[in-house]
Amino acid sequence: MTGLTFQPERTALEAVGLGVRFRRRWALRDCSFRLPAGRVCALVGPNGAGKSTLLSLAAGLRRPTEGSLTVFGGRPGAADVRPRVAYLSQDKPLYPRFTIADTLRMGRELNPGRWDQAAAERTVADGGLSSGARIGDLSGGQRTRVALALAFGKRPEVLLLDEPMADLDPLARHEMTAALMGQAAEHATTVVIASHVLAELEGVCDYLLLIADGRVRLAGEVEDLLAAHTVLVGRHEGPGLPREFAMHTVVEARATGRQLTALVRPDGPVAGQWKAAEPSLEELLLAHLRAPGAPPLLAPSAEPRRYRAAA
Repeated sequence: MTGLTFQPERTALEAVGLGVRFRRRWALRDCSFRLPAGRVCALVGPNGAGKSTLLSLAAGLRRPTEGSLTVFGGRPGAADVRPRVAYLSQDKPLYPRFTIADTLRMGRELNPGRWDQAAAERTVADGGLSSGARIGDLSGGQRTRVALALAFGKRPEVLLLDEPMADLDPLARHEMTAALMGQAAEHATTVVIASHVLAELEGVCDYLLLIADGRVRLAGEVEDLLAAHTVLVGRHEGPGLPREFAMHTVVEARATGRQLTALVRPDGPVAGQWKAAEPSLEELLLAHLRAPGAPPLLAPSAEPRRYRAAA
């Protein structure tokens, strides 16, 4: 596929045939992907798609029903893997009677040898918070800042964030995003961010993992996935799709009067008088979410190495 490239490198997360079942429902099913180390990955999907389940698996808080998920080649939650991973869940559990200083002290004592007190204190101080303030007296956004300070202080190699900015105001969200990107760049941290705010992910994340109905729909470098798709706009009358589209993969097509707009994964040049443009990240994601029957796409960098070795 034009625009999709592969560079051998370290693997942070790798899933092969991964599945998790809750009674009669599969939260994840037959998920296979690879996340190279050092990427900032957007984990995207509708409610109930399996995003939180995937993050809890990577954090070692849950076991798969079938298949496997590894973190730097090891089992999530294992003694040699756990210190390398930080996980921030949606509810951001903190002890309400602790002060901020108590909370950071707890982080230091639980992470001997890796703790970065300066990074944790800087994250708190940048929010104008007093170290003597009690967690229970803080607003939701302030508690989020303290929780992120714990995550930064651990100096993880993999940082898993489940809707981390949901309760922050726009200014605080911007500041924390900048702090997060600074941490990732300084320490080559692999970051996985689950978020519903698609517009915030563009320009921040360089890797994408789209999950819908418990399965991987898109995975790979953002620029490669965007380059593999084209938005075509033009005049079309009559039923069905234009015959010029027959040899290409059409993800979604919508008609407004006589104008047709289609997101296409082209297999070579597209014939006809069509205005072509590369989609935005939001256009790409929304089209795939609206078209659950579209074929999935994994860039070569996202293919599990076991699959590549067997090919």
